[in-house]
Amino acid sequence: MTAMARSTEEQRKANRRLAWTLASAALVFGLGFVAKVVLFGR
Repeated sequence: MTAMARSTEEQRKANRRLAWTLASAALVFGLGFVAKVVLFGR
């Protein structure tokens, strides 16, 4: 495996980790908003 391919693979893993982190944060934010509406109304 060349150095270029290895760095590309590492970048892909880093991007996937970042995507999961952002998606999780968005999900938690969305669930918190839904919970607020359900518990306290609008």
